[in-house]
Amino acid sequence: MDNKQHNDDHDHDHEMFNIDTPMRADAFKLSDDEKIDIIQGHFNTIMETLGLDMTDDSLSGTPRRVAKMYVKEMFWGLNPANKPEASHFKNKFKYSEMLIEKDINFYTNCEHHFVPFFGKAHVAYIPNGKVIGLSKLNRVVEYFAKRPQVQERMTMQIVNELKNILKTENVAVIINAKHLCVASRGIKDDSSHTTTAEYCGKFEEEATRQELHRLLAITA
Repeated sequence: MDNKQHNDDHDHDHEMFNIDTPMRADAFKLSDDEKIDIIQGHFNTIMETLGLDMTDDSLSGTPRRVAKMYVKEMFWGLNPANKPEASHFKNKFKYSEMLIEKDINFYTNCEHHFVPFFGKAHVAYIPNGKVIGLSKLNRVVEYFAKRPQVQERMTMQIVNELKNILKTENVAVIINAKHLCVASRGIKDDSSHTTTAEYCGKFEEEATRQELHRLLAITA
């Protein structure tokens, strides 16, 4: 294996990153439309550099489509202004057992190669006076997925956001994902999956964690 291949593969070895997505201080100085115009120009250059004929009807509109997709669809979660609002409900039923939202589908992009990884997130919490609408759990997952990501960071970001929303430490998130940067390049292993988990509060206790796994039908 040459050094270039070794270094490229090493980039995907998951190190511990800061929980915050790395962002410049001026990240939102430009409007979305301005970002689309700039990305369009750069992507046109990339395609031309690859030798593609940008006068072809099939290719001429691609840079604009890609730019709009990046800003409006794939990476809108970078902007904190898009963070979903969480409506609280009083836990009037005094429900005190764990609540689980299972198999939340997500689709995100690996920040190392800008290719997709996707899968399911399982979110659980034990109420502490407040509950939120179930759809909000899905929206929190989607928000953190819509940015260049690392699975470990995404797992922790979701946990921390839910702890803040619910005002409780009793939160757990398990994510199982398939990474196309592993399946379609490098080692080209299209059968492996990656699982990450973050347990807080009561979920750090073995009995509570085992109960969660039992309910999810996941082997500890």
